[in-house]
Amino acid sequence: MIRNVVIVGAGPAGLTAAVYTSRADLKPLVIEGFMAGGQPGGQLMTTSEVENFPGFPKGIMGPDLIGQMREQAVRFGADMLTEDVTAVDLRGPVFHLTTSSQQIEARAVIIATGASARLLDLPSAKTFWGKGVSACATCDGALPMFRNQVIAVVGGGDTAMEEAAYLTRFAARVVLIHRRAEFRASRIMVERTFANPKIEVVTDSVVDEIVGDTVMRGLKIRNLKTGAVRDLEARGFFMAIGHEPNTKFLGGQVRLDDKGYLAVRHPTSYTSVEGVFGCGDVIDPHYRQAISAAGTGCVAALDAERWLAARRG
Repeated sequence: MIRNVVIVGAGPAGLTAAVYTSRADLKPLVIEGFMAGGQPGGQLMTTSEVENFPGFPKGIMGPDLIGQMREQAVRFGADMLTEDVTAVDLRGPVFHLTTSSQQIEARAVIIATGASARLLDLPSAKTFWGKGVSACATCDGALPMFRNQVIAVVGGGDTAMEEAAYLTRFAARVVLIHRRAEFRASRIMVERTFANPKIEVVTDSVVDEIVGDTVMRGLKIRNLKTGAVRDLEARGFFMAIGHEPNTKFLGGQVRLDDKGYLAVRHPTSYTSVEGVFGCGDVIDPHYRQAISAAGTGCVAALDAERWLAARRG
């Protein structure tokens, strides 16, 4: 059986695309993943409370939000396959996708595989993930647990500077940690960071360990030049060392931008391959929000629906 639409990825973008395409009677198959790129449901599955998704005035836990979106897609007829896509053949007119157990054919493909945050290689980062440790200040920084606390940020690019500045709205103090004395960030961002009285910049230093009990309580920071270790009491730690778009499985068959993200013809979701559409964090190196991902999932679904209709005549 050739599927009308196969959606690869089951975060907010993929599940929104599933809701729209299933309501259009396209009977989509969602390959929601298994281990590649993290886990089914994307980064929200490791997020605690989500306070900025419209429609939930009291907030909602990340896994609960994904669960409700998935339930909605299934209700309208979307099929779910909990496997990873290991290879694709996008030469068309029928596309071929290989999973761990089968070959799947599709007339249209929506790629919603997201991006994985680069994390420090520390066991304690996983231990305290969602318990003080995060990789998205705009997602989590306003949570009550971080307000009026000391918060640490690691990174040396514009993103790290932006996240540190954002966190000063809520934190008592922000400590920015970078392994070198020079920064990759633009000059104006560096100047703003050093001029901000609520930001302490710690250079030539790395985080050796995140410490705590049921939640994070502090960091051990080691100076690379002197070897001295500093104990920092902090209730939050944000890793701003970049994201890796989950596009390797495409095997170079679809054009990517210079950062490795799937290139689309904005404002549409069309990629360089006719019949292949992109949405969510895999196309978005800037915003990386659940609501913006969901919006692009809607766009991809409508584009796919109209593209298929045009080919039916």
